[in-house]
Amino acid sequence: MKRFEIRNAYFDKLLNTPGLKWLGQNTNHVRAHPDVIEAMVKCARDEDFHVYAPPAGLEELRAGILSDIGLPEQSALVSDGAVASLYHVCHTLLRPGDDFITTDPTWNWPMAFARSVGANVIQIPIYGAEYGYRLAPERLAAAVTPRTKMIYIVDPNNPLGSACTRAEIEAIAAIARQAGAWLVHDCTYRHFAHEHHLAGAIYPERTVTIYSFSKWLGLAGLRVGAVVASSDVVEQLASAPPNNLGSSLLSQRAALAGLKIKKEWFPQVLALTRDNQAMIQAAVARIPGFSIPVYPSNGNFVVLECGNGVRPEALVSAYGERGIMIRQGSYHTPTFGDRFVKISTSVPRAWVEELVELLPTMVERARGINSDTPLF
Repeated sequence: MKRFEIRNAYFDKLLNTPGLKWLGQNTNHVRAHPDVIEAMVKCARDEDFHVYAPPAGLEELRAGILSDIGLPEQSALVSDGAVASLYHVCHTLLRPGDDFITTDPTWNWPMAFARSVGANVIQIPIYGAEYGYRLAPERLAAAVTPRTKMIYIVDPNNPLGSACTRAEIEAIAAIARQAGAWLVHDCTYRHFAHEHHLAGAIYPERTVTIYSFSKWLGLAGLRVGAVVASSDVVEQLASAPPNNLGSSLLSQRAALAGLKIKKEWFPQVLALTRDNQAMIQAAVARIPGFSIPVYPSNGNFVVLECGNGVRPEALVSAYGERGIMIRQGSYHTPTFGDRFVKISTSVPRAWVEELVELLPTMVERARGINSDTPLF
């Protein structure tokens, strides 16, 4: 069987597992606000889905995205989720032979998109205390060459949860400007950060900001996000978008309703997320050889370093036996993936309580697992 078939069957099985606790995909499982549900129900009930959406997105939604992210002078192009945004950006702005620079670890799919158009992917290691789990601007500058055409940063970083300081973002933007390179600032986890700074406000002419509703609003399965950039850049991107007949109206209605209730609803999500992180941190501190290297995390997840000979894949399998999904580090990086698992925290408190209660038992169970069952 082909790998893509195995991969799809793996996720189909997860989706159809009753009662599965999703603590591995950074998805937000906090109960949605009633207004968001009603917006989707109304869209279906009124049968709005018979018509195409505006090609760049609902005007009210586009304005709401710019207001929420804080780049009101720029332009938004609504997409079928942040991953679709990244696919479109890479396929529009990169050419064969271009260098695409990112970190290790990073979000894997943009690297695949860059390679698919013939670009060369260069990764700068940031995992480890020697790097401070972050990208030092001087290390980025050392990697830039005349072939550098795109710099891609996930900030806050997925999977680490580290976030760039203002000085770092200013330096990274300056490096990109001097190189004449595109700077793709993937802000998928911005809403969970303790502090966040936008490269688009510093280097607006060639910064592309990626916006997502999957994480803060929990609309992962609805696939709605946006590219935010200068109007000239969006004009270029809008000339041949993959969703040229518009993104799902139902998804856009849900996203718009979410923006309207964000101030009253999201603070509760953020508080729960950080409380869950604290609960995990306290439990991990009691397990010899285990640690959370980036704490507090600026994302809705934490990285758990595995020690004392426990393989991340074995720990994932052990929790899987108990109906809890966590993610092995190799999903993000073959170089450092044998060191950690990632655990999502924007989930019901009861899920995290069960996870931490089981942790000592799961660590011991993992020592006895040598399964080669493929994980994705």
